[in-house]
This record gives sequence, C-alpha cells and structure tokens, in this order.
Amino acid sequence: MAELIGPRLYSCSNCRNHVSLHDDIISKAFHGRNGRAFLFSHAMNIVTGPKEDRHLLTGLHTVADVYCGDCREVLGWKYERAYEASQKYKEGKFILEKSKIVKENW
Repeated sequence: MAELIGPRLYSCSNCRNHVSLHDDIISKAFHGRNGRAFLFSHAMNIVTGPKEDRHLLTGLHTVADVYCGDCREVLGWKYERAYEASQKYKEGKFILEKSKIVKENW
C-alpha cells in the first residue's frame, strides 16, 4: 500500500508551526540577519510587523518583519517596496532565515 505524503513544508524552528511550502521558494541565495536565507513567494501562519525603510545589501527597501503566528519568533521579513528598478521583483515576497525554519515532510 502506498504511503500518502503531504507537501514538503518549512516550519518555525521554535514551535514547528508551518510557515511556507518548499514549492514557494524563489531563491536560496539570500542573506538574513543571521546568515543564509531563502526568498519565498508566499508565507503562511505569520504575523507582519510595522513597515520601515532599511538599507540592505541591495539598496533601500521598505520591509516589515515577519513573526511566527504561534510563538512570535522573528523569522525574517517581507519586502513591501523596492526603490531600485532591478529589485522590484522582491516586492510582496518573504525572506525566511534558514536558522529560523526547519524542513517537514521530507
């Protein structure tokens, strides 16, 4: 009998709340506050903080920190606005730090 396998997920490393799908990864070549980070097209079960302008490696962006919806651990941020034309593709996307998420259903 075949096993039913659900989608590959990423969860909060603190409480295991599901925060994104593996299929929503756009890039693994990003850097967060604490090292490597992934760019996701969508995130779930998260709460966003207030918007603020930050000077990041790729220029000025308006971002909002994202927190786990259950334990409120900071997981990364959401790009709200990119001021440089070459960075516009990030708008509405999420950075989740590798150190803050774990794989589920792999």
